[in-house]
Amino acid sequence: MRFGELQALHAISFDTSRGELIAVVGPNGAGKTTLLSIIAGTLSPSAGSVNGPNARRGARRVGWVPQQPALYSKLSVVENLRLFARLERVAEPEAAVAEMLEQTGLGERADERVDRLSGGNRQRVNVAIGLISGPPVLALDEPSASLDPAQRERLWEFIGGLARKGTSVVFSTHTVQEADHYADRVIVLDRGELLFDGPPPGLVQAAGQRPGTDFEHALVAFLSQRETR
Repeated sequence: MRFGELQALHAISFDTSRGELIAVVGPNGAGKTTLLSIIAGTLSPSAGSVNGPNARRGARRVGWVPQQPALYSKLSVVENLRLFARLERVAEPEAAVAEMLEQTGLGERADERVDRLSGGNRQRVNVAIGLISGPPVLALDEPSASLDPAQRERLWEFIGGLARKGTSVVFSTHTVQEADHYADRVIVLDRGELLFDGPPPGLVQAAGQRPGTDFEHALVAFLSQRETR
């Protein structure tokens, strides 16, 4: 992926399985948001392609949840969901809205304006919009940013539930312990290159660290080793 003379990503290739949770980690400027934007279809790659699983009729292949919630703050939760269901041309918008309210646990907040919600609940609305068309894959950019510990725990319980029901989830995070705790696989990017793709314990091993080593310490050690080669 190029932006003028800058090559943001270098021939990155990976696949995902149904219900898999994949974390994308790396330092600032590694290319995490660029990669997720390409996966989500909001950014066209300068080379290569993204092949996703078949989606049900009318659904996106990949649902997109950007770091900054794309919500209408003066509208209620249910009004936001109805609007995006129609923008996505969902076949049965009211049924989709009802399903999202139930899945996200926002039924009691349905008529509340978005600007009056807590940060955690706004993020749940953000995720619900990404899911409104029923995509088989969900891409999330820093989904837990700005959330307090309790809000983060509830959000990850929800995301884990989606994966258990079959949704494949690809997410970026600067809180690398989230990758260790929640991801089935970790993808490490640095300067647009894919340096590692495997389970979290595999990264600890690749960094030459003992099993049980703090994951963040292992990631820093892994990147440092690559820097000196």
